[in-house]
Amino acid sequence: MALNRLIDREIDARNPRTAGRALPRRLISAPEMALFAALAGVVLVVAAWQLNPLCVQLLPGAVVVLVGYSYTKRFTWMSHAVLGLADALAPIGGWIAVTGSLAPEALLLGFAVGIWIAGFDVLYACQDVDFDRANGLHSIPARFGIPVALNVAKAAHVLTVLALVLLGVSLGLGVLYWAGVVAAAGLLIYEHSLLKPDDLSRLDMAFFNINGYIAVVLFLATAGDLALTWLLAR
Repeated sequence: MALNRLIDREIDARNPRTAGRALPRRLISAPEMALFAALAGVVLVVAAWQLNPLCVQLLPGAVVVLVGYSYTKRFTWMSHAVLGLADALAPIGGWIAVTGSLAPEALLLGFAVGIWIAGFDVLYACQDVDFDRANGLHSIPARFGIPVALNVAKAAHVLTVLALVLLGVSLGLGVLYWAGVVAAAGLLIYEHSLLKPDDLSRLDMAFFNINGYIAVVLFLATAGDLALTWLLAR
């Protein structure tokens, strides 16, 4: 995030929606932000080295994706997919950190997270359509219009739920997990009900609040299911 803000600081300064961020307002200087990002990078390298060899081997590729994402909106409307990939690396990396290996279930979990993130990033980009078009920036809303973008986001979130279902079946997860998936699906439906092509006034609620609830619900449901399985097996 520090690198994203640093790389986009000039764009953020021109955009009325983001002009109030710390770098455009000079609450933080660019060298200070760069130092923070560099320190975070050092921590990342040390953490990977302490985990296992596979984490170290995959680290350069992860860094390329994390850094490269910030530049993609300058040349492709598929920038949402690259952001999804960057976030998908988190659960995949967590799996590798714990097991020292990569399994199909990890990729499925990564896909669920990545397509979910990409979907709501498409929604988020709807508020910058005019600015993006005027400044030569690329996004699905700017390229195809808001109605198409809303449908793309819906399709992405249908795939999210399908991936979560396949993950539950593959791992043999129990009733608490399935309750979480049902709740997450309901929240996604509600999220999309808040937005209309001619009315994005509740976008912040859909983007920040609802997606935060989804993350917490899925975490608690999965952790609870695993804990229950462990207790019953004792």
